[in-house]
Amino acid sequence: MWTLASENYRPLHQAGGPRKKIGTMSGTRIGRIIRRLRLERELSQQGLAARLDISPSYLNLIEHNQRAVTAQILIKLTRVFDVPMEMLSGSEEQMAGARVREALSDPALGGIHDIPPHELTALISQPSIVSAILALHQAARAARHDAETMQLPTGQRIILPQEEVRHLYERRNNHFEELESCAEDILEQLASDRGLKDSSRLSPPEVGYAILNRLRHHHNLDIHITKTEGSLRNYDLSLRRLQLSELMPRESREFQLCFQLVLLEADDLISSIVEAARPGSDESRTLMKIGLANYTAASILMPYDAFLAAARDLRHDIDCIAARFGVSFHQAAHRLASMQKPGARGIPFFFARIDQAGNISKHFSACNFPILRQGNPCPRWNGCTAFSTPGNIVAETSKFANGATFLTFAKTVTGIPAGPGEMRPIHSIAMGCPIEHAPEIVYADHLGLQAEPSHIGLSCHLCDWTDCRSRAFPPLNHRLTPDLNNRTTTPFAIVPE
Repeated sequence: MWTLASENYRPLHQAGGPRKKIGTMSGTRIGRIIRRLRLERELSQQGLAARLDISPSYLNLIEHNQRAVTAQILIKLTRVFDVPMEMLSGSEEQMAGARVREALSDPALGGIHDIPPHELTALISQPSIVSAILALHQAARAARHDAETMQLPTGQRIILPQEEVRHLYERRNNHFEELESCAEDILEQLASDRGLKDSSRLSPPEVGYAILNRLRHHHNLDIHITKTEGSLRNYDLSLRRLQLSELMPRESREFQLCFQLVLLEADDLISSIVEAARPGSDESRTLMKIGLANYTAASILMPYDAFLAAARDLRHDIDCIAARFGVSFHQAAHRLASMQKPGARGIPFFFARIDQAGNISKHFSACNFPILRQGNPCPRWNGCTAFSTPGNIVAETSKFANGATFLTFAKTVTGIPAGPGEMRPIHSIAMGCPIEHAPEIVYADHLGLQAEPSHIGLSCHLCDWTDCRSRAFPPLNHRLTPDLNNRTTTPFAIVPE
């Protein structure tokens, strides 16, 4: 995924003040968004103009970004289209643009890396063409990576369950407002169980104790922390017995207790979200329910407003945030990547979990950081180099060949062993955001933000840096120039563009 320009909001002025053009962005203009919404609702320019109480010719100029949109017109647009103000900000167009850039940069679809802004703007204004390009890209990926999909005896290809789950989270930008509201309701009930009128008075240790008590006394669960074989959590519905492994640290056991509470009290809501996503198999349906229950549990242990305020107060120091809420580094980092509530957004972070072989087993992105979905990522990325300094935060500024620059930071975490004497799994938790947010993050304090960033790529095959000494493979879009008489400092002699 390649990034579009950042949103550029301007404040609305009071009635009677000068009219300002709002919602404009480099590469994404509000006029095109208005046109798309109008066409989706099968409205003519004359019909929409009548509802806005303006002339069709003026609306035509607005749609071509040749006239300003006043606050009064903007408010009418949100009512006519029945959309929130954020819909007109262009976030959907930014996501579509990023996905189209990713698709077209794939060598299977031409390997186009530098799409002129005006061409991309014209392209994403046509949703049917965007859908066709993304469908072609998905088909190309399926043909190239058989491991991602399976083929039925009839010849039909079906997407793997974990891919369906990833698509659900991508469509929601890793934020589920209805689950956040559900978590608030459960927190209020936990506070009421403790005789409190306000859930904000529950401290993190009290939340964990309240969850345990509610499971025992309201749901009649028999809970045991004990030695378990082959599982970390086991719930026997017939006996109403919940067993948790004694090998789990306190924060993991508390999370599993919260997960169980969510399954008991929010099953209908989670099931409705899953069915709306139209999963293609029972496996996908179950994985979606597990993921959404985990999301809700995190929302209970780390309430949105309190968590966002703490993140800003602590300048996004994940260890300090984790300590404040009594959760693990992994849990706090994962939650930080979901702070995308309309009207109260946090910094747009990406999140990735990487194993020592370079496999990315989990990832989300609210900032269009290009995360590889198959194969190995760039070995120069600190998401991979963090393994050389276990347990320490590794931070740097990273730049892609297209100019997109990010603050990235990573830390290794150890998982839970399967049993006594078993090796603990080790992963790197990598996060980051566009470079303009770096001053708000503690990990950037010791970095020279004006210095040249570290050059990284999506993967060796798709990377345009020609002077990298860490290459494992030559790039697909450049010609090699091997020379019998000259051994270069880089693994491959490449003709620069």
